Amino acid sequence: MDVLTENFALYGEGFLGTVELTVYSSLLALVLGFLMASFRVAPVGSFRVFGTVWVTILRNTPLTLLFFAVLLGLPRFGLVLPFQVFAVLALGCYTSAFICEVLRSGINTVPKGQGEAARSLGMSFGQTLGSVVLPQAFRSVIPPIGSTLIALAKNSAIAGAFSVNELLGTYKTLNELGYSIVWTFVWIAVGYLIITLSISALFNVLEKRYGVAR
Repeated sequence: MDVLTENFALYGEGFLGTVELTVYSSLLALVLGFLMASFRVAPVGSFRVFGTVWVTILRNTPLTLLFFAVLLGLPRFGLVLPFQVFAVLALGCYTSAFICEVLRSGINTVPKGQGEAARSLGMSFGQTLGSVVLPQAFRSVIPPIGSTLIALAKNSAIAGAFSVNELLGTYKTLNELGYSIVWTFVWIAVGYLIITLSISALFNVLEKRYGVAR
């Protein structure tokens, strides 16, 4: 218990860092995931190819390698940003590929007749997707989106290896100060548990309110 009470500020700083990474990366992942899912079902071939390439590359690239590419590669091309921003880009882009596939699976559950009916009424592809298809698809993919964002929260631990302030990285300082490594990791695990349970609770509420009735 002493490791927590005597280093509460350090734990709090790391906890807030992980929360920030999770929130910003989740927003980026949801926006890009929605965009790529739209591309993958678009009537324009070039959009479908772009969406497919995006998903294929990111889903099959180890996240650690992506961190190296973003945090160490982009500055070589003159793009210099805070490491936390680079970490958000890496986490958000990586997770967007999984969000895209979750949304696409939901889109495929919507009967084709719904889209055909909307187009027969003169609605464009964007209007059909945004007003008819996605609202129905979203109801069926709330739980898997929640699971994907929980995975994102845990994946944010990788950022600590790249000088980004986050919860797991606090163990280095505490280990140097001589605290028990076991209790150090116990309280780190508690912090991640609070974050993941909060995400789970949020999506449970969304599922009860908007999910498909069973």
